Amino acid sequence: MTLPATRPAPAAGRIIAIASGKGGVGKTWFAITLSQALARRGGSVLLVDADLGLANVDVQLGFQPAQDLSAVLSGRAAVEAAAVRHPGAGFDILAGRSGSGALAGLGGPALDAMLAMLARAAGRWGHVVVDLGAGLEAPQRRIAAAADTLLVIATDEPTSLTDAYAVLKLHAQDRPGGDARIVVNLASDAISGGRTHATLARAASTFLKRDIPLAGVVRRDAKVRDTIRHQTPLLTRHPTSPAAQDVEAVARGLG
Repeated sequence: MTLPATRPAPAAGRIIAIASGKGGVGKTWFAITLSQALARRGGSVLLVDADLGLANVDVQLGFQPAQDLSAVLSGRAAVEAAAVRHPGAGFDILAGRSGSGALAGLGGPALDAMLAMLARAAGRWGHVVVDLGAGLEAPQRRIAAAADTLLVIATDEPTSLTDAYAVLKLHAQDRPGGDARIVVNLASDAISGGRTHATLARAASTFLKRDIPLAGVVRRDAKVRDTIRHQTPLLTRHPTSPAAQDVEAVARGLG
C-alpha cells in the first residue's frame, strides 16, 4: 500500500528524518549527535523525539521536560514553549512521551497536524531532526515521506540490512524520487562500512531502480557507551573521538 506523501506548504528550512527498520542500531544516539553537529556548524536545530510510544531522547540526555510532543499535538502548548534548549549542546529538544498509546496510534487529522507542525518548525529553526520509531507503521511512513531527507541507520547485521531495505522500499513507494541516504553505524572501519552500504545499494538498484547514496560511516567507538551512561552528548564529552568525527562528517555532507 502506498501512503499519501503530501506535505504542508514548503518552509524555509529542512526536515531530516532518522529511521531504522529495527531497534538497537543506535538511531536515537545518532539523532542526538547529528543535532549537536549541525548546531556546531552554526545552524539552529530542533530535535523532535517522534519515536511514537517509546520515546527516549530525554532519557539519553538526562532531563525531564515540563511539556512534550503530546502537549503540542493536543494544542495545550506551542512548540516554541514545549521545546527545551540543551544547556551545553546548543540545540533545542521537543521530547516525546514514552509509552503513549495515543502517539503510537497517531493518524488522520492528528498526523496531518504533526506534519504541519514539523513544517512550521523547519521555518522557525532551519533544521528539524526527527527521531522516528523503529518499524514500518503508517505514522513513521508518513513522516518519513514528508521529510526533505531520510537517513536510514543500518549495521552489518543481516536483520538490520533486511529491515533497512524494507524502509527504503516503502519510502520509494511513498516518496518516489525522494532523498533517502544510508548511514552505516557500528562499523569496524570505513572499508567495512562501505561494504555494508554497497550491499544495500545493490539491492535498491536491482529491485527498486533507485540509487541510495552513503551519507556516512560511523565507526564503533567505546566512547559512545560512555556518553550514554553519563547522559551527555558525545560532542560535549568526547569531541575528538572517532564516532564524533564521523557524525560531524555526515553533518558536513548534509550542508
